[in-house]
Amino acid sequence: MELWGHLVVFAQIVLINLLLSGDNAVVIAMAGRRLPPAQRRRAVWWGAAAAVLLRCALTVLAALLLDIPYLQTAGAVLLLVIAFKLLTDHKEEVSAGTGASTLAGAVWTIVVADFVMSLDNVLAVAAVAGEDTALLLIGIAMSIPIIIWGSSFIMHLLDRYPVLLYAGGALLAYAACEMALKDKGLAPLLAGLGESGLHALPFATVAALLSAALWMKRRSRVHS
Repeated sequence: MELWGHLVVFAQIVLINLLLSGDNAVVIAMAGRRLPPAQRRRAVWWGAAAAVLLRCALTVLAALLLDIPYLQTAGAVLLLVIAFKLLTDHKEEVSAGTGASTLAGAVWTIVVADFVMSLDNVLAVAAVAGEDTALLLIGIAMSIPIIIWGSSFIMHLLDRYPVLLYAGGALLAYAACEMALKDKGLAPLLAGLGESGLHALPFATVAALLSAALWMKRRSRVHS
């Protein structure tokens, strides 16, 4: 019975990581798509390793960090800035020979975004694993192939259908707003919005980010 219980918990951790790795895969794909083909695989591996290591480290600290008022709001703003930067860095507008992006720059973008997104994600995994640290770390490690395969697949899709870049940006904007809504420091300010207002806010954030990115793209074309 004890073995069966461990198997159930392990399955839950793997499933949670499968669901939570989507954002990480999108960030890696969006940040790595501007790299030369020879460096893409390295960016994927480094990005995936950073994502998993951050989740392991933040599992211990997340519960304490999330009690700090406005920390999640600051993270949400940072994630929106990253999403905007990724949306406005258009691969097609820069020739491959000019060093459009660097491996270090892409990996740094991935690490910062993963750090922000992992703050509250690891709580779900920690809640399931309880005090079984070994099971927790094994379950988190299982997300490595998910992130690697997912980011490579998404990167391929972005190459074929660049318009999907905006879908990735929308996902990051939605995740950023959801993160801010969980911030205890913002609770008094958001109380007046009502339930319908709180549900509409993430979609409004997505619309604002995409509108700003499209405006910036049009502006850059006019001045080019």
